[in-house]
Amino acid sequence: MKFTLAREQLLKPLQLVVGVIEKRQTMPILANVYMVLRDNELSLTGTDMEVEMVVRVPLDGEFEDGEITVPAKKLTDIVRSLSEDSQIKFELKDQRVVVKAGRSRFQLSTLPASDYPATEQGDKDIVFSVTKGGVKRLIDRTAFAMAQQDVRYYLNGMLCEVAPSHFRSVATDGHRLALCDLKEVSIPVAEKQLAIVPRKGIMELARLLDDSAELVEIALGATHIQVRSDVFTFTSKLIDGKFPEYERVLPKGGDKVLFGAKSDLKQAFARAAILSNEKYRGVRLLLSQGLLTIVANNPEQEEATEEVLVDYDGEEMEIGFNVSYLQDVANVIDADSLKLTLSNANASVLIEEPNGGDSMYVVMPMRM
Repeated sequence: MKFTLAREQLLKPLQLVVGVIEKRQTMPILANVYMVLRDNELSLTGTDMEVEMVVRVPLDGEFEDGEITVPAKKLTDIVRSLSEDSQIKFELKDQRVVVKAGRSRFQLSTLPASDYPATEQGDKDIVFSVTKGGVKRLIDRTAFAMAQQDVRYYLNGMLCEVAPSHFRSVATDGHRLALCDLKEVSIPVAEKQLAIVPRKGIMELARLLDDSAELVEIALGATHIQVRSDVFTFTSKLIDGKFPEYERVLPKGGDKVLFGAKSDLKQAFARAAILSNEKYRGVRLLLSQGLLTIVANNPEQEEATEEVLVDYDGEEMEIGFNVSYLQDVANVIDADSLKLTLSNANASVLIEEPNGGDSMYVVMPMRM
């Protein structure tokens, strides 16, 4: 196995692959990157047995086919440390890898490629294509609401719902819920199918995507989801569990509707948050004719009060929320203003763009 590549051509794929590899492995070979050179193409693979990343790099010039596994972090650190204009020569000799660049020379240990674990492929029941930008939007709009290390393991991921005419992402940690719809897609299913992709898989997939209209192919099976482009193949196991019936959580019949400028609300939330309780992050929202008052207190008896002019003509009302949850929603909505729909002080708020848009957010109230 032998090839020469510019530093930048090798560094970015290595960084994507290393992101999947866990620092502590049950098997030594899982700390390695699996490198295969075949048909003018170098493919780099990393896995933790739950998520697998394959990145492909086209080659030109002289090279020799082959395959081997090399310590992933060491190789990445070596490539990163070289000067930006370096040409890296990579050669396998007597089961040792020699990496040369300018006056630098490194020799790395290897493990046999034949020992590298292949990720099991589930049946690819459903295969469809969507744009990179579309998938990225689904993740960007909802990923923040995923739980982290919750005992309800099925919340530590994102629900992907596919139906004949939509692709939907839903995330919740039990205190808030985020939903985004990708419409105008054609998916070959007779009825909707549900899959929960683990948090790590979602975060790694997000690193691969951009806002382009380039298509990726998605294959959804009973145990795996795979996303494939010309440059990468991403595979993740699915969480085996039942996601909550999120549609029952969406508030209905709210009769108190508030419209406010997003920038004004974001700034007011940020300032009030400074004096909120550091642990519970609670703030009180006081709704009155044309005015939203945000009040924060903390155990040191300090208080912040923010007044924001809004479009509201309902009855007066007071309700408490975790200000961080409100800030997270304001940070991902594109529109210049927010629409908040409430019914009473004990019910969730529904936050949307004024024209509806493709996303909905639900935040549970707090007892203050």
